[in-house]
Amino acid sequence: MTAFPSPNHGDRRGQVPSLIVIHYTGMADSPSARARLCDAAAEVSAHWLVDTDGATEQLVCETRRAWHAGAGRWQGLDDVNSRSIGIELANPGDRPYPAPQMAALRRLLRDIMNRWSIGPAAVIGHSDLAPGRKIDPGPRFDWEALAAEGLATFARPAPTDPDPVLAEGLSALGYPDVPARLNAFRLRHRPWAAGPETADDRRTVARLLGAAAP
Repeated sequence: MTAFPSPNHGDRRGQVPSLIVIHYTGMADSPSARARLCDAAAEVSAHWLVDTDGATEQLVCETRRAWHAGAGRWQGLDDVNSRSIGIELANPGDRPYPAPQMAALRRLLRDIMNRWSIGPAAVIGHSDLAPGRKIDPGPRFDWEALAAEGLATFARPAPTDPDPVLAEGLSALGYPDVPARLNAFRLRHRPWAAGPETADDRRTVARLLGAAAP
């Protein structure tokens, strides 16, 4: 694990990390992404960068506020940067995530979650907090595999699941009240789905809410 400190960070404004936000870099390779994330003129950064071979670099100390989330909301709160840790995965956005990269991500997530007492429901994608503006980490990202190890949440609906009001369920999960939030939800849980909401959308929400209940 190597460190390439980025100058792009600030004070957490009284907050502590309670979320982990996963991104893809959207760039050709990891060196290009690192150069941008460490460029003071770019005014963007992340705490961690994970290359396709699993090499993991810390760019910003976790106690500092990195500039990765941008405009967005989660669970009714904005300024996501102040209360999150950002992880960038080297990926142009149109490719599968290699096994070594996902293995490194799992190790990193376990460390961060243990260090800051962050639960799986607080591991989200950039697309979750910024529906319609961002789509990363994209439909090729394997949320189900992370959830199987307790590192995120994911659900598939069953016919016996409740059929709640979708808007209320999405709000309860944390999605901001914007028109694109159904697409953001589907991007993570049902990336093949299209068109108006369906019972399977609602039942997937119900299963997630049920899993989060004490």
